[in-house]
Amino acid sequence: MSDQDYESFLDKANQDTGASKDQAQSKSKSVGIKSVDTDVPVELEKVDEIYVSDADEPFEPLSLKYKGDGLPSADEFGKLVGETVESIKQKDFDPRGQYKKVIDAVKKAGDGDVSFFRAELDSTRVQYLIVSLDSKNNKLVGLKALAIES
Repeated sequence: MSDQDYESFLDKANQDTGASKDQAQSKSKSVGIKSVDTDVPVELEKVDEIYVSDADEPFEPLSLKYKGDGLPSADEFGKLVGETVESIKQKDFDPRGQYKKVIDAVKKAGDGDVSFFRAELDSTRVQYLIVSLDSKNNKLVGLKALAIES
């Protein structure tokens, strides 16, 4: 086998078949959390952080139309995202203080106050959501991350 044949073989072997992309899309589609129905603030699109769990998933932007006077309760937020959620404390989400950049980005995108929510998707998958009210634009903005907790 010549070097060129071998290189061609390696190129074919390393081609993206699209299977992993399809799996990732079906995984995120099955998550069921509605997260974007309005434009996403630039600050949130720039966040390049990973939530450390068995899955190590990136944080994704959240931007939803909302006309409330303050941050929503867990029930209100659950109705908005189409999933049952519970309100959690910052230390439950970030016990080691490693997500300061994430929390700061959400504060900056909104009015400064943040709420933390947790949605249990199944026996091992949960979604963490950090949200702030952007009262000027009548929306909730934030970040969400999928975690695998075994």
